[in-house]
Amino acid sequence: MRRGPDPLPGRSAMSETRESGPVGSRTLGDMTDDDTRYEAVSSRDARFDGEFFFAVRTTGIYCRPSCPAVTPKRRNVSFFPTAAAAQGHGFRACRRCRPDAVPGSAAWDVRADVVGRAMRMIGDGVVDREGVPGLAGRLGYSTRQVQRQLTAELGAGPVALARAQRAHTARLLLQTTGLPVTEIAFAAGFASVRQFNETIRAVYARTPTALREEAGSGAGGRTALAAGVPLRLAHRGPYAAGEVFDLLAAEAVPRVEEVVGPHGARTYRRTLRLPYGTGIVSVDEGSAGRWLDARIHLTELRDLTTAVHRLRRLFDLDADPYAVAERLGADPGLAAEVTARPGVRSPGTAEPEEFALRTLLGPAESARLVEAHGTPLATACGGLTHLFPAPADLTGHPVAGPLARALADGAVRLDPGADRDEAERALLAVPGVGPEAAALIRMRALGDPDVLPGDAPEAEEWRPWRSYAARYLATAA
Repeated sequence: MRRGPDPLPGRSAMSETRESGPVGSRTLGDMTDDDTRYEAVSSRDARFDGEFFFAVRTTGIYCRPSCPAVTPKRRNVSFFPTAAAAQGHGFRACRRCRPDAVPGSAAWDVRADVVGRAMRMIGDGVVDREGVPGLAGRLGYSTRQVQRQLTAELGAGPVALARAQRAHTARLLLQTTGLPVTEIAFAAGFASVRQFNETIRAVYARTPTALREEAGSGAGGRTALAAGVPLRLAHRGPYAAGEVFDLLAAEAVPRVEEVVGPHGARTYRRTLRLPYGTGIVSVDEGSAGRWLDARIHLTELRDLTTAVHRLRRLFDLDADPYAVAERLGADPGLAAEVTARPGVRSPGTAEPEEFALRTLLGPAESARLVEAHGTPLATACGGLTHLFPAPADLTGHPVAGPLARALADGAVRLDPGADRDEAERALLAVPGVGPEAAALIRMRALGDPDVLPGDAPEAEEWRPWRSYAARYLATAA
């Protein structure tokens, strides 16, 4: 297994976007000064939505680079690395471009440092569940160190970053469901209704009721919850959905996952074990825009942020296909494949521990164990009837038992903020986990974009996107 460095500055977000055609040949690495960023704003270059945000001092509004509004004068523009930083300086979100709804950052998938790991965990809702001390403890740093590093690089600390994420979750629920405002406040992670109201006014310059009226959502709360939360999961640039759905269909374990429908219009559905309850998610292959249409059914709405984050990782929606194509397309051996199939992704997984166990078990034994040890859903949904067994339920298995015990007791950590090198070393120390399995788990369960598992050729020139090269090689074969 081989992996790469951790370059790139970053961004963050959850879902929904509209993307105009990119202009010129700028890449993420070019966004090193404000004048270059202003060029991207002037050309409304959607490739950089989420890479940075710009704010207009004369209006008090911040936007994504592709905002369709008239380009402001350079002297009136300030730039911020995150939406939270813009909000912290008193700017409110643009009503036209919805800068809180941009794709997430490829940088956080590439980077293995404390900032990258922290951003992945904040996206997964760790601050909402465990507070900043919990985040710092998982990272192995003090709360002061985490605060200092995030603020220095991103212009906002963990509380502000989590607050921006909560505001976006709340807007989604207000505008896509008819749930009572009080339920939405706590589902989005706010500690009180007062805090929720103050945040919504500060970020969107409107009351929660006004936000809801804009979208005209009005179904009854309980009915809306039963129907699930509809989402548009944004991605950047071309997206090779066919290849992703082919892989998911080939790997699907009955009762836990299924892919239904004709090719080109398939729907992927699976069950999720979440911090507060369970969920069923569905994602459509043939979505009409720069997003994947999804619907999330939850037994506990507080799990919404975590469920969305897991779907984004599973479908690799925060990738930078332009950077991948630039690097891999320069290789004569891959150039034709990159040109013929733009937007190939390196899928992750929605359940890292489940994926690790399934890697050792294989599909047939995984399916048998779902029948024998899976947790039945309270209400079955089509062919989805169970959750995959938890590691604690498989500690006695002759093949997966050692890994299940290591996952259950924390000797192996595969959460979004896990240190990938440490996780790999811990995996290789588990009886029955070989280098190829460890590499595959690192690629998929930990979302490392720079791993070449198995017999793939060594190629330094593919760094830091060797996981994508592996996908091109696999689909070509």
